[in-house]
Amino acid sequence: MNKLTPQEINERLKNLPDWYLDQDALRRDWQFKNFAEALQFINQVGGLAEEHDHHPEIFNVYNKVNLRFNTHFVGGITRKDFDIAADINRL
Repeated sequence: MNKLTPQEINERLKNLPDWYLDQDALRRDWQFKNFAEALQFINQVGGLAEEHDHHPEIFNVYNKVNLRFNTHFVGGITRKDFDIAADINRL
């Protein structure tokens, strides 16, 4: 699996509303009504992460969740990061 170029990343980001580049990772932030909703979302993301065999950095404080994806073994962002981000957008 190859690391995407900056140009490829910028092109693919056009199709992923609310995701953005955070250093060497894709990131998106959410705010929910309460902790229970945030936790339910995190659990759904966990299921997708297992299906994709690709796991995010997850940060949660009460009703706020942010996710970061990169492909560690290539040291950057790959197609795999964009694939799971697109599936998360469909939740």
